[in-house]
Amino acid sequence: MGKVQVMSDTLASQVAAGEVVERPASVVKELVENALDANAREIVVEVRKGGIAAIKVRDDGDGMSREDAVKSLERHATSKLKSVSDLDGIQTLGFRGEAVPSIASVSRFRLITCEKGTDFGTEVVVDGGKVISVGEVGCAVGTEVEVKDLFFNVPARRKFLRTELTEGGHVEHEVRMHALSSPGVRFVFRKDGRTVYDVPASNDARVRIGALDGRQLMQSIREVAWQQGGMSVTGYILPAEGARKTRRGQAVFLNGRPVDDRVIWKAVADAYGDRLSAGMCPVAWLWLELPTGSVDVNVHPAKKEVRFHRPSEVRQLLLEGLTRGLRGKTGQGSERNGRDSAPPLATEVETLSNSQETEGLAETPATVKKKKPSSSDSLDTPSQFPPIPSQEALQSLIDAAPKVEFKPQNISIDKQPELMAEEEQREGAKSFRVVGTLQERFVILEGKEGLVVMDVRNAQERIVYERLSKKEEDSQKQNQGLLVPVVLHLEARDAAVVFANRENFLEAGMDVDEFGGNTIQVRSIPDFLGEGGVEELVLCIIDELVESEGTRGGRSIAFEKFAAQFAKQCARGERVNETSAQTLLERLFECELPYCTADGRPTLIHYSMGELERRFGRRS
Repeated sequence: MGKVQVMSDTLASQVAAGEVVERPASVVKELVENALDANAREIVVEVRKGGIAAIKVRDDGDGMSREDAVKSLERHATSKLKSVSDLDGIQTLGFRGEAVPSIASVSRFRLITCEKGTDFGTEVVVDGGKVISVGEVGCAVGTEVEVKDLFFNVPARRKFLRTELTEGGHVEHEVRMHALSSPGVRFVFRKDGRTVYDVPASNDARVRIGALDGRQLMQSIREVAWQQGGMSVTGYILPAEGARKTRRGQAVFLNGRPVDDRVIWKAVADAYGDRLSAGMCPVAWLWLELPTGSVDVNVHPAKKEVRFHRPSEVRQLLLEGLTRGLRGKTGQGSERNGRDSAPPLATEVETLSNSQETEGLAETPATVKKKKPSSSDSLDTPSQFPPIPSQEALQSLIDAAPKVEFKPQNISIDKQPELMAEEEQREGAKSFRVVGTLQERFVILEGKEGLVVMDVRNAQERIVYERLSKKEEDSQKQNQGLLVPVVLHLEARDAAVVFANRENFLEAGMDVDEFGGNTIQVRSIPDFLGEGGVEELVLCIIDELVESEGTRGGRSIAFEKFAAQFAKQCARGERVNETSAQTLLERLFECELPYCTADGRPTLIHYSMGELERRFGRRS
């Protein structure tokens, strides 16, 4: 027998599965895309144990005949391509003909489907790539696919799966992205028996954004609508103040397909220019429409990557569209998303907000100040908030949330250009005279031994950190209750981080509690914070905690570390004038260690007269 042999169909499918099916989220992605291609108007996704134990995707789309159902399990079988020329104009999400047989080859697979106008549907059962049975079954029009025990026959692949929480998070992300891409389709997502969300179809993308990412964003959202050269970009963005430390807040869709492309997110960031702080990423929901011949989606087996024929034109489209959107301008006669066109601003979103304002929906910052609690408020409508998770489900989220251990640092001020004179250190604020401010970010001080520059943000960070770290007999003195709690809808992982650090938030003066599903409510805040910006502060703290994820020992991170991160976010954007500079200086020198932040960055930099003279070339 020769060395070269043709692989069996089952083995070939399992090899293909290694490229197409990386984890449960890959299965969900392929099945949801098939449902959308089949013109579904309602898609239900259910998973158990992060999708490792079971995945079920049901739709009300076109369905298949018995012949097509059986043929769909053959490799390279597809209804979406007829000839080579079709590759130049792909308009469907799926097209390669590898997903279904690849999934069936590494799971216990069951397909039920029915075409419109037929009396019976078809059921196909496959076990590890081997067809077990094909028969008639009574069912509704559409398709249901059930995938159990993923990678049961490929243990080498199964052992590389992460925890149920991690895999479930990836699944939820895939469903969320496709739900955002197609707001005209109802999406239901259930996890371990509970409904995470049930979002109805809408012809306004903002309704879907509000339902999935939080209605508190609707107050500051800005519209993008621009077209040029046969291309268009529509959608919504937040101003630079709403930026986050990761790109998790970006949702970009190309001809209805969720994409994560360097050309796109680089152009999005560049459109903000100097408005965007270093290391921050804009929050955006964008729908790009390009001629099918100008983009190649057939460059990756899992369709993760795309290739633009003229990336510079795509970049220019985004730069112009987002720049105009940030200025409050949109393109004349711009074309909207062909799949789900949105009406003019202030239509369905305002109607939804007004009609549901008394139904306990998430409050915006403006509503928090205006609206009073009502005894008629209701929170049990499924389309508003998901049911409260079971204690077991909540505990699994908390146990697996990012946790960081803190090791106190021995901080010394000798890292500054020159040490303060002992007299200045002893007398504190009294030994300095405020000369002025520089761009509201630095305070210029005259000291007895030379020039001193105070960093406003670092100074405020030290002040907040010591206030949080200071132990008082009555910790409630640091809190101020909110008349109406601030409600935030978060992603599953973000909500888990908050729940895992609830005691730390409380010790810092911020009382947070679950409000059903992944929604939290903030009941009180530290007394030195204003009510405005609570949402932004919480999101920034979450990003900081996720980014600094380290060891996972213990139930929660040390409070010292939490306080340092809390203080850093509280000091963001801190500005002063000559009047408030003196107050800031005095508050800084009330601290036990006024010369640096919790992580060792200086608050004051001292330039002695001798140093200044040397800089100007003087020798005496």
